[in-house]
Amino acid sequence: MKKLLLLFAVATMTVSAQAQTVTESKTFDNFYVGINGGVATKAKGHAWLKGLNPNAGLRVGRWFTPVFGLAVESNAYFSNKPYKSTGTAFRFLNTSLLGTVNFTNWFGGYPGEPRTFEVVGLYGLGWGHLFGTPEDFYYSYGYDNYLYHQKQITHRNNLTSKAALDFVFNLGEKKAWQFYVEPSITWGMNDVVYDGEYPLAELGHSSVQYNLNRAYVQLNAGLIYKFKNSNGTHNFTVAQLRNQAEIDGLNAEINRLRNELAQKPKEIIKEVEVIKEVAGKDVVREVKVEDLVFVTFAQGKSELTADARKALAVIQPGKHVQIVGTASPEGNPELNQKLSQARADAVAEYLLTRGVAVDEATGKGVQGTTSNRLAVVYVK
Repeated sequence: MKKLLLLFAVATMTVSAQAQTVTESKTFDNFYVGINGGVATKAKGHAWLKGLNPNAGLRVGRWFTPVFGLAVESNAYFSNKPYKSTGTAFRFLNTSLLGTVNFTNWFGGYPGEPRTFEVVGLYGLGWGHLFGTPEDFYYSYGYDNYLYHQKQITHRNNLTSKAALDFVFNLGEKKAWQFYVEPSITWGMNDVVYDGEYPLAELGHSSVQYNLNRAYVQLNAGLIYKFKNSNGTHNFTVAQLRNQAEIDGLNAEINRLRNELAQKPKEIIKEVEVIKEVAGKDVVREVKVEDLVFVTFAQGKSELTADARKALAVIQPGKHVQIVGTASPEGNPELNQKLSQARADAVAEYLLTRGVAVDEATGKGVQGTTSNRLAVVYVK
């Protein structure tokens, strides 16, 4: 494969680094799913360490950037304390749509992969549902001679709002797992209004307000798994941006070098291979620029573009080829090695479908210190 190494310098794109941003996400990138559990208690009017209400929940979400995302979470509460019993295994279910903000990435910037420890804020609105049969619940609407007139509660849904802070630990070599500890507060925005032990209005029928008397505080712990993305990792990767003037300059430089190679192939490439014939004579073969096909790739991608397929179309069925894939210096070395091999494999798979014999397809990772997102095909 030494015959191709000199050509990498020819295809190198020499640019200066720009401000960092992340590579483009596909529709189903950066999704995650998690479970959580803990205990809750009333924010006011109740001893916090007495009559704790255990809960468990499920969270599904997506990060749109390393800073901002959305999540849907649903938690079931098992105990009736300190409220009147509903006679059911689950007393209450709260389902919320939450906006998520990674404060660590917001203020510290995204370094290319998650830090070991991060702080994430959550806030949103939800829907609460009280289980049990309607006849179990009454509210008072007036009294006569000190006797309350009572009416059955028939509405058991209300508006909720949750605010939380997650202390997150990213786990594993690929940081696909997260463990977090979450203190939070959830308000029953139009919750039941009580006069002592008697409710004065139905659940969901009182005025909407943030009122600590209608809130509960909660401490949960959770575990999250982040699904694998199209970029080969479980997280965002950093892209290096270039302006149009730089791109035009790079294209001009590549064309100049290609022309130079075409004019003086013997002076630029002297690599030879020795083929032993049956007769025992050595035959020297020169590698010429017309024997080479260059295939370029997008940042962080290994899929063949329409231009790449057009370039490969010149290789006739029955020919034998060797392929070398490369990656640019940005990013994780292990990921770059896998990306370069994926690029070589993508070219090989396409040529095989066209009847071309692939003798070797190798990923060389990063070659040099400049951008190099190529697959070089040597046609024998």
